Amino acid sequence: MTNPNEYYIAGIEITGLNVLDKNAMSSLTGLKVGDKIKIPGDNIATAIRKLWKHGLVGDVTISVDRIEGQNAYLIIALAERPRLTDFYFTGIPKGKQSSLREDLKLIKGKIVNDAVVRNTELSVKKYFAKKGFLNADVKVVQELDTLNRGGVRLRIDVAMNAKVRINEISFEGNENMPASVLRRKMKSTHEHARITIHRAILGAILKTSPRDYKAALDSSHKVTGRQTKEFINKHLKLNIFNGSKFIKADYDDDKEKIIAYYNSQGYRDAEILSDSVYRRGKDKIDIKIKVYEGRKYYFRNIIWKGNYLHSSATLDKILDIKKGDVYNKEEIDKKTSFNPKGADISGLYMDDGYLFFRVTPVEVAIVGDSIDLEMRIFEGDQATLDQVTFTGNERTSDHVIRRELSTVPGQKFRRSDIIRTQQMLSSMGYFNPQKIEPEVKPNPANSTVDIEWKLEEQSNDQIQLSGGWGGFYGFVGTVGLTFNNFSMRNVPHFDRWRPLPVGDGQRLSLQVQANGRAFQSYSISFTEPWLGGRKPNSFTVSMAHSLSKPSANFQGASEDVSLNTSSITFSLGRRLEWPDNYFTLTNSLTLQVYEYKNYLTGTNSLPPIGQTNSIIFNTTLSRNSIDNPMFPTSGSSLSVGVSLTPPYSMFKDDAYYDDINTRYKWLELVKWMIDTKFYLRLLGSNKPNGRSLVLEARAHLGFLGTYKKDLIPGPFERIYMGGAGLAGGFNSFVLGQEIVGLRGYIDNAVTPPLYYLRTTGNRTNEIEGGIVYDKFVMELRYPISLSQSATIYAFVFGEAGNNWNNFYDFNPFKSYRSAGFGARIFMPAFGLIGLNWAYGFDRLPGAPGISGSQFHFTIGQQIR
Repeated sequence: MTNPNEYYIAGIEITGLNVLDKNAMSSLTGLKVGDKIKIPGDNIATAIRKLWKHGLVGDVTISVDRIEGQNAYLIIALAERPRLTDFYFTGIPKGKQSSLREDLKLIKGKIVNDAVVRNTELSVKKYFAKKGFLNADVKVVQELDTLNRGGVRLRIDVAMNAKVRINEISFEGNENMPASVLRRKMKSTHEHARITIHRAILGAILKTSPRDYKAALDSSHKVTGRQTKEFINKHLKLNIFNGSKFIKADYDDDKEKIIAYYNSQGYRDAEILSDSVYRRGKDKIDIKIKVYEGRKYYFRNIIWKGNYLHSSATLDKILDIKKGDVYNKEEIDKKTSFNPKGADISGLYMDDGYLFFRVTPVEVAIVGDSIDLEMRIFEGDQATLDQVTFTGNERTSDHVIRRELSTVPGQKFRRSDIIRTQQMLSSMGYFNPQKIEPEVKPNPANSTVDIEWKLEEQSNDQIQLSGGWGGFYGFVGTVGLTFNNFSMRNVPHFDRWRPLPVGDGQRLSLQVQANGRAFQSYSISFTEPWLGGRKPNSFTVSMAHSLSKPSANFQGASEDVSLNTSSITFSLGRRLEWPDNYFTLTNSLTLQVYEYKNYLTGTNSLPPIGQTNSIIFNTTLSRNSIDNPMFPTSGSSLSVGVSLTPPYSMFKDDAYYDDINTRYKWLELVKWMIDTKFYLRLLGSNKPNGRSLVLEARAHLGFLGTYKKDLIPGPFERIYMGGAGLAGGFNSFVLGQEIVGLRGYIDNAVTPPLYYLRTTGNRTNEIEGGIVYDKFVMELRYPISLSQSATIYAFVFGEAGNNWNNFYDFNPFKSYRSAGFGARIFMPAFGLIGLNWAYGFDRLPGAPGISGSQFHFTIGQQIR
């Protein structure tokens, strides 16, 4: 038909569809039976455009099947676009495919068109560009899916090719700042193998050098990175110089770091005028950055405006910036905005309730190279806490959380209360410390503030499955269960079990140690952290019983040997408000009975058959301000404890203690234990989940004595040192010894009389175990993972310690030293597990040589 004629649509037939609905596609055309249209005409063209617009079909044809009078019957022939049934990769390892799949977000059933193919290629290239593979080649091929009609599979062919390395980073315009300093400020963008090594250092490392390398050393004081790399690869068969990959996003961040560094050095006008990234071959690039430094500025006058509560002198002291100091906007921001340690202007006001306080530094004059600042303060009204809520506690009862809050409705807002509450919630162990977030919602209209604590619960119940060598007992296995958020009141209410009775913050611990019939130990303890529910007074009751029956030849004994112990401990602790609320005072009373037969017979030991009764009162004053119990980055911990028995020797004559049958009827001792820990963040972020390089410094001291000067302490409660700090000696299971680790030496090796004298038969009449010890530790830690499922960190350490059996030989400068490295992993279900390699630098008396290399496996939090 060449001339358009008008017809009525008598019928519409849709052909070529596999998945799409015919009625739906017909309605998309805008044509319907009964319509009067021109053929050919605009109605047909419009219908075709509508179908194309939705992108559901790849081809559209509208034709006339037949004409009967004024009626026309139309056929709409469609070719559906294929739909995605699957996609897969070639050319890349499976380990990279899972994360790449998530980035692509290709959904099965999605229509595959040219745009999908093109976007997929771009997304894959972008993914590998982030990894440094700027030369990656990607091709997406459509394959018909014979099992699914109208479906296609996408084969994504990837050739990763070599990473693009940064060959050189150069600067232009940096007249006052060395290029080497600016390169160091670029944390993620580094040159490839750009190093220089002084020939004196190489001479010390390489005692003898090949002739060609000596010539290079003699001709220049420095040797280029390329020469060094070629030399090492050629002669030492090593390839340790790995270059840097280029990632655009990291590069942009590093440019901002350069400007931030210039600003911190007084160059407030510094800017990057231009930067160029150009190829040097196929797998290398050069970067050239042109900077404008501008003039270096200094502080002149700082004037405070609007400060009515605090004098300008007070604010100047906190700001701590003097006339003539280098102008540093970053330092101003640091001293006026939020600082977790509170050493800032904001903390001064906010700790007094002035939540709406703000300070705005304004440059009011620039004279030459000097700047006058006006600090404009708006103090506002004091804010009162209105609503304090919390979310995310699915297992923990509300009252358990609320009693730990320092942010109480009706009180004046204080930023220090926010920080303290965050520390308390973290130390409970029920919530992920990295996810505890206070959302502060100010209401300036009525001078109030709402706080919502966002929490994420974590399981901190623990299962202990471990084993250790118990001397004459051989292998001793341990099985323990600890429920750290137990609820005794929910025990009879099975509908409240999730899946155990939990939520009240109580602690129930069960433990069994055994080696068949030779040794068995059972213990149970229960702690109520808020006795009475009104004050943080904790109450703990624990009971233990052990049965010990070594072999008949134990220590040369020809008769039956046995030692049974039973004990019960009551402990009451309370949180103090003075000197500050980080202090706690704990008092405990332990009643214990030792029943023995042919155990530790001999001079200065126990009688053949007897019983020793023990009543020990312990009081411990401690202060704990660490920010995270699993991976502390700041704060400290201090503990001073003393254990006392009644002073029986003050009421007995010497004959009483000369008789071994009466000497140990009642245990007498005075025992002091002092433990300190300090944490300092050296590098890294203080944000949640931020990784930080942390220094831990520890010191430990312990003394054991009696009330009577000439009375030597017995075999009970003595100090054993060496190894991983686990229960190592056979007495440690039953006689209450203090086990102190010292990595780099075998278990209990640093215990008088020293290990090598004991094992070679050169025994004296000394009682085994020390009565005074010291230990000092420095540990540098860096986290690998801070996730809820597992906290993992690596560390290097150095430590030293010693253990003496009398006070006259005590010398804190005479220590056995070691150093090493290791890693620890904390999993909520199993607690803390560590693996250490240590090298002991010193030789123990009687040992054939220095202690040397040692591996240590640790379970649980090591106190000392």
